[in-house]
Amino acid sequence: MSNVLDTLWGLMTYTVVMTITPGPNNILLLSSGLNFGLRRTGWHMAGILSGVLLQICVTGAGLGAVFALVPELQALLKLTGSLYMLWLARRLWFTGTLHVAPASRSIRYGEALAFQFMNPKTWIMATTVIAVFVPAGDGYGERVVMAGLIFVGFALPCISLWAASGAGLRAWIQEPVVLRRVNRCLAFLSAVTAFLFWI
Repeated sequence: MSNVLDTLWGLMTYTVVMTITPGPNNILLLSSGLNFGLRRTGWHMAGILSGVLLQICVTGAGLGAVFALVPELQALLKLTGSLYMLWLARRLWFTGTLHVAPASRSIRYGEALAFQFMNPKTWIMATTVIAVFVPAGDGYGERVVMAGLIFVGFALPCISLWAASGAGLRAWIQEPVVLRRVNRCLAFLSAVTAFLFWI
């Protein structure tokens, strides 16, 4: 019982540390909260959480071993993720007004889910969850799913904080010039993140 509680505590702590710290998802959530508000960022958050849960499950099912055997596949995912971050950075760079029209949209659920498979940070998280917090043996599949659900449950308030922070800034930033400067800072951070994928 003590080992189970220690593992649970370790997983919760690891989840909070990894999901509250800056990374591609959190930078994008901050930007989405700023430009679209918290409510319209909800599907973006749901896509992130669904993607991470799916990632943990497929890693537990053996995809992590595939990456170890075929490093070129991991490099392809990094390249795709980098290009996506640079594309988003370009969009942010030229955004100078807060979006309120229905035609303006934040990142969609499917896009956020798919991005997790191009995000090296989430692969590291998924691999660590399986390697450290899911012991092999009877009931392994159930433990993989349970670890994923615990991870997602504790990640939700952490990523929500980033989106809410962006939404909070939205109330303070109404001048197009100021918003453009903030978005260009976020664009720069997004571009830097794309290069950090390779470090």
